[in-house]
Amino acid sequence: MSNDASYITIEGKKVRALEKHKRNDEYSTDKQQVFIIGSKGIPAAYGGFETFVEKLTCNQVSDKIHYHVARLASDNARYEYNGAICFNVKVPEIGPAKAIYYDLKALKACIDYCKARPSIKHPIFYVLACRIGPFINHYKKQIKKLGGVLYVNPDGHEWMRAKWSAPIRKYWKYSEKLMVKHADLLICDSKNIEKYIRESYAAYNPKTTFIAYGADTQPSVLKDDDEAFLGWLKEKGLKPREYYLVVGRFVPENNYETMVCEFMKSKTKKSFALITNVSDDFLNELKVKTGFNKDERIKFVGTLYDDQLLKKVRENAYGYFHGHEVGGTNPSLLEALGYTNLNLLLDVGFNREVAEDAALYWNKQDGNLAALIDSADDMAEEQIKALGAKAKARIATAYSWQHIVDEYEKVFLSNEK
Repeated sequence: MSNDASYITIEGKKVRALEKHKRNDEYSTDKQQVFIIGSKGIPAAYGGFETFVEKLTCNQVSDKIHYHVARLASDNARYEYNGAICFNVKVPEIGPAKAIYYDLKALKACIDYCKARPSIKHPIFYVLACRIGPFINHYKKQIKKLGGVLYVNPDGHEWMRAKWSAPIRKYWKYSEKLMVKHADLLICDSKNIEKYIRESYAAYNPKTTFIAYGADTQPSVLKDDDEAFLGWLKEKGLKPREYYLVVGRFVPENNYETMVCEFMKSKTKKSFALITNVSDDFLNELKVKTGFNKDERIKFVGTLYDDQLLKKVRENAYGYFHGHEVGGTNPSLLEALGYTNLNLLLDVGFNREVAEDAALYWNKQDGNLAALIDSADDMAEEQIKALGAKAKARIATAYSWQHIVDEYEKVFLSNEK
């Protein structure tokens, strides 16, 4: 590339801008070209897929792969970041269909990029999530003509999420079916999702593989007496090791109602801190159903996007609740296992698969979680530390980003002809 390239700022980071019509000096023809569609792009500001793409590119080991990453944006800038060619995809504000339109426009841009560069051989188009199933056959034909392959990450059970209306759920399920049908390979980040795909769509004989999501386990750079941490605790009315914690999206399928109700039934004198993006409608509904506002132990503390502060808050929690039951490997669960010693998880296959015997489990039966909380309050420090050691070992062996990146590079390089 030329040395006089200008620089632009994306998500607060300075990146090298690329000329819009450069053709042959952006990549090496002897590398496997991988086009990633479906994340909101990198540099990552938030989100599971975004963090995945960030880690995949910044931890790249093989010099035989070149990544191209689409980014949802309000302009059409092109730039280089983590060695990847990144391109903005301008998408209008069109409501719920925005994500579908974005995926289609990004996939078309990647296909057109390859068409304009005949020297690209056997490209991989990796689509994250199953949003564009009804349209994928049209693009799959073009991918085949290029000598390329279509890889898909099916994500979790999007069609089961309570936030969607019945027609939208029907669309997600139908779209998933068609993405599975046309994919050359489905990369599942959960063994339970892989099992579901293979069993539900056996008629298509889907080719699948399992590669987990990764977790960052580096301790917070903040000290226990750091003013930023102590100030946050004071503002929220919390004390170190005297609060249970939950971090996650504020949606019904994450079982906030059950966790709040059961906490209110427990005898614990500790607080329950909920770090979440509060929706007024759901919060008011929860208030009516549970009356949590009358229990001073329960504290909705808002969102927290400072990574180091969030790590410190996790490290100093007495215990962590995880109520997710829809989807695959959840990033917030991996982080909990990496930073909090005592984890109390909803007993579903996705969570058992990740934590194994490094956590305690609860179900949605009346009184079950409340009893577990009371029992957890009485646990010896040695028992809690032993669970924490198991949890950290589990993350280190199966969910480190180095391991995940290695697995992905093996898969991508196996496509070389």
